[in-house]
Amino acid sequence: MKKSSTILNTFLLGLGLLLSAQLVQAKEVKQTFKGLTLNANLVMAEGKSFKDGMALLTHGTLTHSGRSTYANIQKLLAERGISSIAPNLSLGINDRHGEYDCSVPHRHLHEDALDEIGFWVDWLKKQGTDSLTLMGHSRGGNQTAWFSVERDDPIIKDIILIAPQTWRYQSEKADYQKKYNQSIDPVFAKAEKLVKAGKGETLIKDINFIYCKHTDATANSIVSYYKNEPKMDTPTLLKKATKPTLVIIGTEDKVVSDLSEKMAAVKNPQVHVAVIDGANHHFRDFFAEDLADQATDFIQAHQ
Repeated sequence: MKKSSTILNTFLLGLGLLLSAQLVQAKEVKQTFKGLTLNANLVMAEGKSFKDGMALLTHGTLTHSGRSTYANIQKLLAERGISSIAPNLSLGINDRHGEYDCSVPHRHLHEDALDEIGFWVDWLKKQGTDSLTLMGHSRGGNQTAWFSVERDDPIIKDIILIAPQTWRYQSEKADYQKKYNQSIDPVFAKAEKLVKAGKGETLIKDINFIYCKHTDATANSIVSYYKNEPKMDTPTLLKKATKPTLVIIGTEDKVVSDLSEKMAAVKNPQVHVAVIDGANHHFRDFFAEDLADQATDFIQAHQ
């Protein structure tokens, strides 16, 4: 009896995995934009086309769409009938895959993502999409919110921000000091001077930049990521949100630990908050299921 039960359980597990795999049709899409090859992971739900609605998912800082967090979100959305595309932000690199290589000089800007999100929105329109959810995680959540507030498009029906970036100018400087045991001020002052002189593409070498130690970055890149720009704070942006927007927060998130506090100050009827108890910044395992359920309910309510 025990052996029969084991065989049955194994069969059911295999059948479940087969059915799950059939729900997901994944492929890589490549397009050219500003002289660079961009790539994105396209996952279509079974029986669905571009005309049935899509989600566009933007990843976090210096990472990529193939990371388990994003691949899992796309898979779980497809299982719930929602197709999605997750671009790799180029970060100035042709056909970029994988984590950013810190040995490669940084020539990208935080704001570059808005142009690339816009490119993929236009690409989806050409495929027949007329109902789109913008999604973004961490820094990608901020870039997604920024795009939604400043570059809205009629096909965008709603926005879902997963643990989006928060920001305070003085806190950023303090974090840099703590992380690298030095002030960002001398590097930033040098970069700002070069930008004002029209020499923003000049490389400043052997500096600490974002997550990269002893790397090189252009003056433009340094100014973009470290300037005093309130739009880098997602809750500040969301005070101007004009489309239904869901912010998903994990209670154990140590990366954006002040997100709940800051969202409490956002008094905008378009903005909603969902809290997933026990989830950290990356929403792994069962927390990803909860995230996908929250996202699906929100999308279905607005499209």
